[in-house]
Amino acid sequence: MSIDLELARQNMVTNQVRPWEVLDANVLDALAAVPREEFVPSGYRNLAFADIALPLGHGETMMKPVVEGRMLQALELTKSDGVLEIGTGSGFITACLARLAGEVVSVDMHADFVEAARARLATLGIGNAGVAVAEAVQGYEPNRQFDAIAVTGAVYALPERFRRWLKPGGRLFVVRGESPVMQAVLMRHEADGRFSEEILFETDLTYLANAAPPKRFVL
Repeated sequence: MSIDLELARQNMVTNQVRPWEVLDANVLDALAAVPREEFVPSGYRNLAFADIALPLGHGETMMKPVVEGRMLQALELTKSDGVLEIGTGSGFITACLARLAGEVVSVDMHADFVEAARARLATLGIGNAGVAVAEAVQGYEPNRQFDAIAVTGAVYALPERFRRWLKPGGRLFVVRGESPVMQAVLMRHEADGRFSEEILFETDLTYLANAAPPKRFVL
């Protein structure tokens, strides 16, 4: 069954994302401009704009459009911002971040994800986003700080090293807690060195590798 992609895209933005309190025009424009159908597995193309998380392989999923919209809005990106994306996935959010910010560095532990995302970004002519193979929770070290960090997989507890990568005044979005009820959190690195937190909404998301809750032994 074929669908009208442009109509489906418009419905996604107007009837799904916007009612979820995503009102930033730049964010809505980015979600409408980046061809989401090109970033989903071919077998799910007709579901590219549905209000569901889509499987990507390796047990990973693509976030619902509404969660993507709230994340992009919460980060309050400007064209001067450098952004770190932890979890490239399909590369869709990478492309959206690249439209909103000045520079994007994205890492994913799955080499096939990285290769596919690079190809998609190149096809779209996006030159301000770099994608690399790395495991962020335990191994990756960027050796710099960023204005914003988008964590696209859940964590049981935020790794302390993620905080070190955030500039003073920077913003970090993460979904934290224990499935099936997790909290989407916006963290800010305040000028005095403190980190403030704002709980945005509840959701459920696939954990980043090495970021799931510790195993519990039941007698």
